Amino acid sequence: MRDSLEILAKIHYGKSPNEVASVDGNIPIVGTGGIYGLANQSMFEFGIVVARKGSLGTPHLFKVPFWPADTTYAVIPRDDVDLDWLYFCLLNFDLTKLNEATGVPSINRNWLAKTSFNNPGAARQKRIAAILTATDRAIEKTEALIAKYQQIKVGLMHDLFTRGVLANGQLRPPRSEAPELYQETAIGWIPREWEVKDCSAVVDSVADGPFGSNLKTEHYVADPGVRVVRLQNVAEYQYNDSDRAYVSDRHAAYLVRNKVVGGDVLIAGLGEERYPVGRACTYPEDLPPAINKADCFRTRCVEETMHNKFFMLFLNSELARQQIRRYEQGVTRPRINTGNMKRLVVAVPALSEQATFIAKFEAIQAAIQAQQSSVENLFAQKFGLMQDLLTGKVPVQINETELADA
Repeated sequence: MRDSLEILAKIHYGKSPNEVASVDGNIPIVGTGGIYGLANQSMFEFGIVVARKGSLGTPHLFKVPFWPADTTYAVIPRDDVDLDWLYFCLLNFDLTKLNEATGVPSINRNWLAKTSFNNPGAARQKRIAAILTATDRAIEKTEALIAKYQQIKVGLMHDLFTRGVLANGQLRPPRSEAPELYQETAIGWIPREWEVKDCSAVVDSVADGPFGSNLKTEHYVADPGVRVVRLQNVAEYQYNDSDRAYVSDRHAAYLVRNKVVGGDVLIAGLGEERYPVGRACTYPEDLPPAINKADCFRTRCVEETMHNKFFMLFLNSELARQQIRRYEQGVTRPRINTGNMKRLVVAVPALSEQATFIAKFEAIQAAIQAQQSSVENLFAQKFGLMQDLLTGKVPVQINETELADA
C-alpha cells in the first residue's frame, strides 16, 4: 500500500530564527544545508528537516529538539509511523524532482505532501529502519577508523621527516634526547646523515601542462583514448581516479613532451582552501600512460639520488610546505610555477632510508585504502537495501513478537 506524505506525517513551515538565535543556546538551528546556529528554544522535539528553497538535497534527521529555519519544512511523523523509516524514505527520494522554480530552487508544500511511499505497516517500518540504521552505524565506525588512520599517517610523516629511521627501521631518538644526531640546515633540523640539495640536483625533469590552446576541453574525447591528468586528480599522497578525461591517441602523440607514466610525481601548481598548492601524488603503476594538463606538473627524479615516491612524500611534508608558502603567488587561489618549484631545498637521506620511508607510508596507506573500500561497499549495500526494502521489491520478514510490539 502506498501512502502520501501528508497521510504519514504533518508538514510544517520552518520559521526565522532571528528571535530565538543565541550563542549560549543549545538547540540546533537547521537550514537546508544542516545545522548552522544555536537557539534558546525549540519548535519541535524530533522530526525531519526538508529543504523548502535553496539547496534541495539531503533531508536531516533529528531525535533531539530543533528549530527549522524559514527555508525548510519540518516533517513530523504521525504516531503510527516510524521516524527512522520515514527519514530513509525521504532520503531515498529525489527531492530535486519536486522543484518547479525557474530561479532559486524551491519545493511547493502541496507537491511534497502528495509524494507517496510504499507503506509496509508499523512493524515492517521498524524492521526496515533497524536494518538501514545498522548499515549506517557500520559506515560511521569505518569512517571513524579511516580518520584514526589518517591521524596516524600525519604523525608518522612528521616523525619520519624530523627524525628519520635507523638501519633497523626504528625512528632515531628525538633531538631533545640525542642532539648530536641532528644538524641545523636552511630547512630546519634534520638527521646529521642527511644531505640538503637544491631541487634541481634531485629532479631529472619537470614539465608543466601544454600551452592553453594546445589542450582545451574541445580536444577531449570519449573513452577509449589517452588519459589526461588534471588538477582534480592530484590529491595529497594519492591519485584521485574518479574524474576522468581523455584525448585521442593522435593528439596525445602531438603532446609527447607531456607524457606521464606510472611512478611519475604529479604536483598541483594551483591550490585552494582545502587543497594546498604544491600537493603531490604519484601516477599509479597500473594505469596506462597519460598526459598532464596545465597547472599539473609531471616530475621525475634522478634515480641515483632520490626515489620518485620519496620526493612525493617530501613535497607533502612541512619541510617543503613552508618553502612553497614563501614562493606561492595569487590572491584568490595560490599558485606556484615550475621555476619556483625548482628553487625548493630538498632533504636527501640515503636511498636505503628513503626506501624505508616509502615502505612505512605504503603500509599505513594500504590500511586506509582498505577501509575506504569497505565504506564504498557499505554505501553500495545501503543503496541496494534502500531500493529493495523501501519500495517493497523485497518483502521484510518479521516475527510475531515484532508484530505485537508495533
